[in-house]
Amino acid sequence: MSYYDKDSGNNYQKRRNTNANGVSGSIYGLAFIGALIYFIQHATSFGMGVLGFFKAIVWPAILIYKLLEFLKM
Repeated sequence: MSYYDKDSGNNYQKRRNTNANGVSGSIYGLAFIGALIYFIQHATSFGMGVLGFFKAIVWPAILIYKLLEFLKM
């Protein structure tokens, strides 16, 4: 297998790399935007708003950790 593939006319074309995770990425993106809005609305200072931005990025990892901790896994 090479970086280039032959087409039907014996011409070489660069292989395309495609990703098939669009749905999960869009769900994460919408959840990120929702969490970002929530945390920024509840921020009382600029520093808390910045902290809210970082919380919005990592909240799925914290959610999974707490879920596994609750299930004692």
